[in-house]
Amino acid sequence: MDQPFTFKLLHWNASSNKREMPWKGEKDPYKIWLSEIILQQTRVEQGLSYFHRFIDNFPTITDMALAKDEEIFKLWEGLGYYTRARNLIATARYIAFERKGIFPDSYEEILKLKGVGPYTASAIASFAFGLPFAVLDGNVFRVISRYFGISTPTDNPEGKKLYAKLATALLHFEDPGTYNQAIMDFGATICKPAQPRCDICPQQPDCQAFLNNMVGELPVKAKSINRKTRYFYYFILHWKGKYYVRQRMDSDIWKHLHEWVLAETQEALEEDKSVLSHELEKMVGPIQGNITGISRQITQQLTHQTIIGRFIRVDLKQPLETDSGYQLFSKDALGKIAFPRFITRHMESDPL
Repeated sequence: MDQPFTFKLLHWNASSNKREMPWKGEKDPYKIWLSEIILQQTRVEQGLSYFHRFIDNFPTITDMALAKDEEIFKLWEGLGYYTRARNLIATARYIAFERKGIFPDSYEEILKLKGVGPYTASAIASFAFGLPFAVLDGNVFRVISRYFGISTPTDNPEGKKLYAKLATALLHFEDPGTYNQAIMDFGATICKPAQPRCDICPQQPDCQAFLNNMVGELPVKAKSINRKTRYFYYFILHWKGKYYVRQRMDSDIWKHLHEWVLAETQEALEEDKSVLSHELEKMVGPIQGNITGISRQITQQLTHQTIIGRFIRVDLKQPLETDSGYQLFSKDALGKIAFPRFITRHMESDPL
């Protein structure tokens, strides 16, 4: 253990850390697991309301295991990265039905749970069971990289091994849960990615990045994400008070969520009714109806891709003639199924 670093961190945590979160100090592994799954790829500020919503609806992991998939997806709606929701369901049912509701209490068994990686396993093991496993998330990588002045990339094998070794060396083995929460809070509030608070940082006298004017350069990542662009045109087909919807089942983004009639194109289409009508008919065959509205262009940035699209309202004079895989839903029924955030964001600004 690096005594100066760890001592200063724990002193800062006890005297100055004001970061409040409902799961801090929690010992129930179910609530810790739930919070960690929600916070994968999600900011704390956004995840708070979802955590409370899930706990209110499912006070125990068995309550979640007994719920219908659609109910869980509906609660998850808007969080994105829906693989997490599927893993949540699978893990809840595994623990409830195969382990009789008893959460595993060793790092190795926790790591075997679906959707749980080394960071999440370390967090659950240390917070719930006091086991000496150091967490390594983006905040911790950043703190360690700057403190030691390390330019080794955090995302290559050499870097991962080095940072894991240092994280363990810094760990307070007598109270690993408090230490792990403290270093993550420190990275989130003091050693921030942009505009870090070096002026009030207790580690400043020993921080190699600060001493060598490298704070803005660390940490280093080797990989640069290659993002692809996809063009989605959603046709909101209306027929006698009902709307055509389908569930996405392909191994793609938003699996198991629902959507309007979708035409995906290689490039942006002209904002022209005849062009859009032609694209719609390519998807569902000849239609009898009129385009009554075209939304502005909407963009959503995902981790590895950018979604660009529009929403086109169509009032049908006749129902669809072909078996296109889309089903009619009433307006009330739409409120009970889960849509991707790309769709709900538009629905919030332009209700049906």
